[in-house]
Amino acid sequence: MSEGRIVAAAGAHNGAHTGEEHRIVQRSVGNKVTVVLGAQWGDEGKGKVVDLLAQDADIVCRCQGGNNAGHTVVVDSVEYDFHLLPSGIINPNVTAFIGNGVVIHLPGLFEEAEKNLRKGKGLEGWEKRLIISDRAHIVFDFHQAVDGVQEQLRQQQAGKNLGTTKKGIGPVYSAKAARSGLRICDLLSDFQDFSERYKVLAQQYKSMYPTLDIDVDGELEKLKVYVDRIKPMVRDGVYFIYQALHGPKKKILVEGANAALLDIDFGTYPFVTSSNCTVGGVCTGLGMPPQNVGEVYGVVKAYTTRVGIGAFPTEQTNEVGERLQSRGKEVGVTTGRKRRCGWLDLVLLKYAHMINGFTALALTKLDILDVFEDIKVGIAYKVDDELIPHFPANQEILHKVEVQYISLPGWNTDISNTRTFEELPENAQKYVRFVEKHLDVPVKWIGVGKSRESMIQLF
Repeated sequence: MSEGRIVAAAGAHNGAHTGEEHRIVQRSVGNKVTVVLGAQWGDEGKGKVVDLLAQDADIVCRCQGGNNAGHTVVVDSVEYDFHLLPSGIINPNVTAFIGNGVVIHLPGLFEEAEKNLRKGKGLEGWEKRLIISDRAHIVFDFHQAVDGVQEQLRQQQAGKNLGTTKKGIGPVYSAKAARSGLRICDLLSDFQDFSERYKVLAQQYKSMYPTLDIDVDGELEKLKVYVDRIKPMVRDGVYFIYQALHGPKKKILVEGANAALLDIDFGTYPFVTSSNCTVGGVCTGLGMPPQNVGEVYGVVKAYTTRVGIGAFPTEQTNEVGERLQSRGKEVGVTTGRKRRCGWLDLVLLKYAHMINGFTALALTKLDILDVFEDIKVGIAYKVDDELIPHFPANQEILHKVEVQYISLPGWNTDISNTRTFEELPENAQKYVRFVEKHLDVPVKWIGVGKSRESMIQLF
């Protein structure tokens, strides 16, 4: 144990100086937490990396977002879709934790569990393995309705919307910031008091959006039923995490939802999500100190995709983009929308690394590039013929950037059955090494297919 010393002089009863020393011995930091984060606009394959790491984990946590996230995991040819549940819950030995930074739609949570239960055995006994922070905010049905109305109004007033998932995420985080939100601890406390506050909140939305149809009694009735179902799962999240960090040795994994370029502060605002999906969100979303953050793995798709609208410098609205879309089956897990596709953007990834400090990368879907003669990689941005060293904050400037590309030779070989780095064609190896060198971050995994076995581990 590393010892820090704080020395204080203790006074005698009469205030005289005795020179006696007090030693306060610093406690050890405790268990470190491994973090998996999206490094682009989401959909990079985080679920697969989490699934891999969760095989020998003790606790897997979600720290932000809600059921606007979609993580797909394939086990024994069964494809599971997760939105609110940490995807590590598929391991029967894992305790899954939903932190205070997550916003929870209770009907969505139970529907998701039941849907995945019907697919295979992976989720059996999930209710005994899930812990929910009492400080997490609740997404109500009317938040989802408001999300839809707001999108409609944006379309009418500005001619374009934000492209949200309409899962109520923005409205519930807005209510949280406006201090009118309701949390899991409120639902489990005095239901009468909870109902009154719920009615006030519903009325506020009704006055803002007169077309809104809210079944107040119906939803309260539904919520009352959930009280008994979730009560055994709810704990004081801060105390739970503290004990996990300072108890016996444990492997704790954090599964980030969304990604760096969708972060409320650092993403391509306003076409972003409503939470911090960069590394800082781990501490605030679970209630833990930064000193317990260990490895931070960035998940990077071997090309770039984006759902919805907003700037996308390396987008290919041509045959290349269409080919990436069809080969990569690029359709959103949550929305079913086609993803926009383009070449890998290393300017964007450098920016994500500046914020998150990735210790290693997982480079996924490398096999999708199997059919390209030449593969382009964006390495710099020019604005008005001048190279810029940073990633622009302003959307208008981002729409104007001219991407500087480097062209790398393709490998024209099916790599989906390769299981070691050495088995990859030379040009595929060079592609991986080019990414590593440019970002100055090692690639730890390479994804060459959908299954667990398709992740090549380098070290």
